[in-house]
Amino acid sequence: MRLFIALLLVAGTLAACGRAGGIRPPGPPDQITYPRAYPSR
Repeated sequence: MRLFIALLLVAGTLAACGRAGGIRPPGPPDQITYPRAYPSR
């Protein structure tokens, strides 16, 4: 039972990582309107 809980915690941690690297806006850099994910107000 402990092994199952440990594997569940490890799998949950790895699944929460997402993709590697920083947040980059989609598209070519010369066509980006806002340099961030969302415009600041």
